[in-house]
Amino acid sequence: MPDEEVKPNLNEASTQDAQLAAESIASGEEKAPTVDFDKDYATAQQFSVSEVDRTSKGGAAAQAATAPKYQTSKPEETKTQTQSTGNPDDFLELAKEVGNSQTQGATNVTDDLVQQALEKGERKN
Repeated sequence: MPDEEVKPNLNEASTQDAQLAAESIASGEEKAPTVDFDKDYATAQQFSVSEVDRTSKGGAAAQAATAPKYQTSKPEETKTQTQSTGNPDDFLELAKEVGNSQTQGATNVTDDLVQQALEKGERKN
């Protein structure tokens, strides 16, 4: 991509320094800067990788820096089997409670609510 000339806009100058620079370029007192995007991009690529990353020590340093500090246990896979009763009356009372709530079904789950649900599930089996 060839060099492109920067054309400042006086109306878009965000600071007084930018406005003064735009005015002096517009009046011809200063030459407008040029930008070579390809050259700038190539230069930026050189800075995007550090010197240590270009050696074999870089991989080891990266692995050491990102290694976990604490050991975690592996989760155990559990299988849950539910038995459908096919009886809609099982949850009719709970559905009535949710339907009449002031929050339209959005509620906070409390320990009491969980215990109540567990007890309802045990009574039906």
